[in-house]
Amino acid sequence: MDVKPLSPTVSVAPQIRPGDVASLAAAGFRAIVCNRPDGEGADQPGFEEVERAAGEARIEAAYLPVVSGKVTDEDAARFGALLDRLPKPVLAYCRTGTRSATLWALAAAARGRVLPEIVAAAKQAGYDMGGVARRIANGGRTPTATGEIRHEVVIVGGGAAGIAVASSLLARKPDLDVAIVDPADIHYYQPGWTMVGGGVFDPRWTAKTMASLIPPGAKWIKAAVAAFEPENNALVLDGCRVVTYGRLVVAPGLKLNWGAIEGLPETLGRNGVTSNYRYDLAPYTWELVRALKRGTALFTQPPMPIKCAGAPQKAMYLAADHWRGAGVLGDIDIHFCNAGAVLFGVKDYVPALMEYVDHYGIHLDFQETLTRIDGPARTAWFTRVGADGMTEAIERRFDMIHVVPPQTAPDFLRVSPLADAAGWMDVDPATLRHRRHPGIYGLGDACNAPNAKTAAAARKQAPIVAHNLLRDMGALREPDAVYDGYGSCPLTVERGKIVLAEFGYGGKLLPSLPGWLIDGRKPSRLAWLLKERMLPWMYWKAMLRGREWLAKPELAA
Repeated sequence: MDVKPLSPTVSVAPQIRPGDVASLAAAGFRAIVCNRPDGEGADQPGFEEVERAAGEARIEAAYLPVVSGKVTDEDAARFGALLDRLPKPVLAYCRTGTRSATLWALAAAARGRVLPEIVAAAKQAGYDMGGVARRIANGGRTPTATGEIRHEVVIVGGGAAGIAVASSLLARKPDLDVAIVDPADIHYYQPGWTMVGGGVFDPRWTAKTMASLIPPGAKWIKAAVAAFEPENNALVLDGCRVVTYGRLVVAPGLKLNWGAIEGLPETLGRNGVTSNYRYDLAPYTWELVRALKRGTALFTQPPMPIKCAGAPQKAMYLAADHWRGAGVLGDIDIHFCNAGAVLFGVKDYVPALMEYVDHYGIHLDFQETLTRIDGPARTAWFTRVGADGMTEAIERRFDMIHVVPPQTAPDFLRVSPLADAAGWMDVDPATLRHRRHPGIYGLGDACNAPNAKTAAAARKQAPIVAHNLLRDMGALREPDAVYDGYGSCPLTVERGKIVLAEFGYGGKLLPSLPGWLIDGRKPSRLAWLLKERMLPWMYWKAMLRGREWLAKPELAA
């Protein structure tokens, strides 16, 4: 028997036989539902035979036959009612398990479970729910009207990458029909949150209304995406509205998975637990740094990939610099608990960073992943991987802890046909076109291109996507634009100095300015001024407005 769990209480399977029932009972199942009509196949046992075996095994059996490919709303409602009535756990079966999985998906939607969760659970069990995505998004019911909207170009995501590519497109072709899909009211300049946590920026300065940033000429569809249907050139919004497109750009950013660390959501913003990865928590980081006079400060970094790989240690350096200035650095035990095996992924910048690590007396605890936290007890637990590959649990007390959560692609992308096996938007790393679906492009943090996930990367990617999309539409005759993997990470090693890391694919150094002006491998006052004064201005006034200063795309030879 190939039994596949969909939830803690419901599993599905292909056709079972009477002789299987005793094993199912021994495995703990208390009820069986048959969703296959009798006589559908020549080798199929009848329901009465299965029901008789169920009686002997003292488990319940129910018959809800459904015609293959014709699961109705009424079928799903009756299946949901059966699940409510029957003792748990329940096994439902049909010829392959697909009908049973579909019935479960629609019943789960009717009870309020969200589409990405349902699709992910079914996908894990080996069943594709793409064909009923619209019904799942509509609460498990067949839509009577989709409210279909169509645009020439649809961009999913109103973050840095999404707005930048919309502006780049309209700068090249002002009459282009472009729509941006995003439910958020506020757009955040996330690179500024490190500076907020270091007491440099006012947090309010890092936020603007989304309405004020949508480029002139673009439409704003204020809604969340529930599913992609690339075969129909369509995407499904929450509430089952459907948007169709000629070209699609996917730039939804990352999901911060706070819940992946046991105990973390309950204690964030309290008990000395903070993170610069959230707008509302970055000010608490600065509050904790100023208040700490002695004790232990932990700074964590989860497994890659994450947005701005240098941000976890930026927070640490700025905190240590403040403690040095306050004369208390010697009384504070600082630990950098990094799930990786190196301080920074591009070796050219490590010597400069190590000078600060030594200067501040920071303990580097490599290959340690935060797994659990107890805020009131001021205790965190890590899993450490040893040189022999064996793991051990490490318990650490803290007075403050700066936590960076694990990060994934958003659920609606991760379970979609656009994702690779790991759940990331599957693009060609040079052209940023989707590898399998023509007319679809991706950029920003959710892509699987092996570049650093930074706003600087999105600034370079936006013109490339705009150029290649318009070329594919026939609006441009030039060769493809190509992306070299450029990303930038201004590492704030002290207040007033930055190690300006700029690099591309394979760790190749890609400085924007001549070495005599800024040598990115050394701490620089000028790089600090660039981070503090110029980069925010470039973000708001250039990148998000289609002005490609220092970002003009390179064309293929």
